[in-house]
Parts: sequence; C-alpha cells; structure tokens
Amino acid sequence: MNRAVFAPAVTLLFCTVVVSSAFAQAAKPAAPTTSAPAAKAKFAAPLKGEAKIEVIVGSSTYNAKTKEIVTTYKIKNMSTAPIALLKIDEYWYGKNKALASSAQERYKQPFPPGEVIEMITRAPASGSMEGWTKRAQFSHVNGTVAVKAVKAF
Repeated sequence: MNRAVFAPAVTLLFCTVVVSSAFAQAAKPAAPTTSAPAAKAKFAAPLKGEAKIEVIVGSSTYNAKTKEIVTTYKIKNMSTAPIALLKIDEYWYGKNKALASSAQERYKQPFPPGEVIEMITRAPASGSMEGWTKRAQFSHVNGTVAVKAVKAF
C-alpha cells in the first residue's frame, strides 16, 4: 500500500477539526451590564499615643476540667483611630499578696473606632481561687491605654 494516498485525507480531516473548534469558540456571550465599580478599601493609620477604651468585665470562673481561670472582657474603642495589637495582661494574686497566676491575650486585627470586641483570658490555676484578687493591664503597640470601666455600652 502507498501511504502517500492517505496523507491528503488525514490533512483534510485535521483541518476540519481545527476549524470547527475555532468557530465553536469564537461565539462569545454578550457582556453583562456592569454597575458602578466598587470603592477601594481605604487604609486607616493606627492610633499612636494614648488610646481610650470602655470595658465591661465579666465574672471570673474556675474551670476544674482544664484547671484555669476564665475571664471575659467586652471592650469598646472610644478613640478616633483604630487601635493596633490591643493586649491584656491579667495578673492574679493569692491571699498572701504573692503572684499566683497570670494570663495574656492579644487582639491581632486593627480595632476600629466605635466597635465592640470580646476578649477571653485563661490563667492556669492549681485549685480554688478563693481570696485571690486580679489586676488587668491594657496596652497597644503604639502607646498606652486609658481604661474606663462601665456597666453597659
């Protein structure tokens, strides 16, 4: 058999397949109607200096299963700019005024003005916290924090 006879037939078949697939892809649907473009997100510079917050301190409870003291804080940013890396250092003192336990919690996102967040601290404890007192200290990456304790926002 002579293979030269089959070459034009194979070429014709190949061209037919390529051209038909090109025409099938050429038809595009109509573009959807577009609305106004979305506004770009604006970067707000974080607060430098003293931040003002209001705090509602929840009750502190001892969890016997995990052997830790759990305290809940609800915090509202009263400053005019976002607070960066808000941090709570919580210190627990025993009956004899010696440091019994401590905990630290960070809020890693920028904390926008007027927003309310909830932070939970977990301090390890070996037993009952009867007679213990606590002290919570707030700070942020660019300065100090002025804390005002409130009963409701």
